[in-house]
Amino acid sequence: MQQHKVAVLGPIPRDHITTHKGEVIEKYGCATHTAIGLSRLLGDQGTVYPVSHVRKKDRPGVLEVLAPYSNISTDYITDDADQGDIIQLKFVDQNNRLEKQTGFMNPIIGEDLEGLLDADVFVCVPITDYEVPLETLKYIKANSQGLIIFDAHGPTNTTTILGDRLIRYWVDRDMWLPYIDVLKMNLEESRCCWFEKEYNLEDLQPFHDITTDHLDTLAAHVLERGVKSLIVTLDAGGSAVYFKESGKIRKEIVQSVPVTDVVDTTGCGDSFAGGLGFGLLESPTDYVKAARYANALGAQRTQGRTFDVFKSLEETRAMIRSAYGEG
Repeated sequence: MQQHKVAVLGPIPRDHITTHKGEVIEKYGCATHTAIGLSRLLGDQGTVYPVSHVRKKDRPGVLEVLAPYSNISTDYITDDADQGDIIQLKFVDQNNRLEKQTGFMNPIIGEDLEGLLDADVFVCVPITDYEVPLETLKYIKANSQGLIIFDAHGPTNTTTILGDRLIRYWVDRDMWLPYIDVLKMNLEESRCCWFEKEYNLEDLQPFHDITTDHLDTLAAHVLERGVKSLIVTLDAGGSAVYFKESGKIRKEIVQSVPVTDVVDTTGCGDSFAGGLGFGLLESPTDYVKAARYANALGAQRTQGRTFDVFKSLEETRAMIRSAYGEG
């Protein structure tokens, strides 16, 4: 049996979450969702290697969270700089939240990946613009054959000196695209990736009622610059999946996996990225199949406050068969 090797690059922040129901949750987030979701799907087929920097006071807690998963290696979770992300999230409704960041992980750089460059897939899940730099993606491309999945959440979010987390335009987007194989984002982030050459002042307003009108144009731009697939999550609308087939752009809407009760949406995007990683391990160019796995992991994430929500490969395939008729 082939043993896969998957690297997950991103922060493991200490999250303080107030849900839309007023419940308070404290846990370690981001890359933990990606790594644990992947580990449950991989089973004995491979190992997940989270690559992250944490505070010295947080490292024991992070290792405790990951300890139950025998196929997760914690060798690349380091605390040398004693820096890590600290995030406060207050949900105003099921999908929208106010964010503060008061701690900052030092960036992941090439030397942090020593011994990992033979990984089959690199799943990059930054949440702020400095955590997985462009130079790191260039280093991976130059030294590895592994597939690079990148979440646009990082470069479309920044932090002010008052700790406010704000969305921003990804103005240097085109410098990054040649070093990304699969680009994943949500609808709001997609608006941060597609901007005009010049705006009238009255047009510079917060995003409201974002449509999908720009997605086809964005996808064409992205796919012409080296990205193999663009995948945009549409909340309950599922995912818009773009890729080239016989030289032409193909678009597929992959409907979401239905859930009856949403408990906590924190980490859904990170879980989605993990599902993409697993799906592309199985079928490296089947982006629709990967999106189905991604939707399934995102749906699982909503079902509770702990990592017990993540299901085995067989259970996840059963979800996919129920939702799509195959899997």
